Amino acid sequence: MTDLLTALLLGIIEGLTEFLPISSTGHLLIAQHWLGARSDLFNISIQAGAILAITLVYRERLLALATGWRQPEERDYLLKILAAFAVTAAVGLPVRLLGWELPETVTPVAWALVIGGVWMLVAERLGERGPPSSQVTWAIVVAVGLAQVLAGVFPGTSRSAAAIFMAMLLGLNRKPAAAEFVFLVGIPTMFAASGYALMETVLEGEAGDEDWASLAVAFVAATITGFAAVRWLLAYIANHRFTPFAWYRIGLGGALLLGLPAGG
Repeated sequence: MTDLLTALLLGIIEGLTEFLPISSTGHLLIAQHWLGARSDLFNISIQAGAILAITLVYRERLLALATGWRQPEERDYLLKILAAFAVTAAVGLPVRLLGWELPETVTPVAWALVIGGVWMLVAERLGERGPPSSQVTWAIVVAVGLAQVLAGVFPGTSRSAAAIFMAMLLGLNRKPAAAEFVFLVGIPTMFAASGYALMETVLEGEAGDEDWASLAVAFVAATITGFAAVRWLLAYIANHRFTPFAWYRIGLGGALLLGLPAGG
């Protein structure tokens, strides 16, 4: 398989899985296990394509928040987005500097997929017991921020899944509203994480031998597929449950665990 075709496939995988609650990190790790590992710069750059995609999807909402901050309701929502990001940064940066992260190998990712799938089935049921609500409380703000850190520590968890279901458990149980808040918080979070990782890569001198043509192909693929995936997901969850995603995670994780060699 040529490098450009491999890059295209990896970009498509990143775009499709970054915002679906199935773990982009897990899917990229699994794909690169067979297609060949890529540089940190490559992985950072295709994630940036997904960030661009979510920014394009929410461009009108972002513009409304930027221009309507004098209105109490918009200002409150914007402050809560920034506060959730601040929680993630305040807790996540020390965690990253201390190296508190499971290895990105198949076994822990597979377990995270299975456990996360079971968690989604339980959390969605519990979240739906309360009265329908689109209200983002300060407890939800803190929980979403911490959930993003949890997803970073346990590869395969899925940032979107961890954060959306924490929000639902705490009362934000209208799925489109929960997804919107989590995705908007994800924009500064992912920009900061990608920027930090890119800085580390450049400072360590690992950017010189990059295949820029492959990187560009993967970036564009991630942007286009990410845009389509988010638009589809928002329409889907307006009238459907997250159950298929949960069972997909359980099935994939179980298959990986059963297919691993002893001790793998």
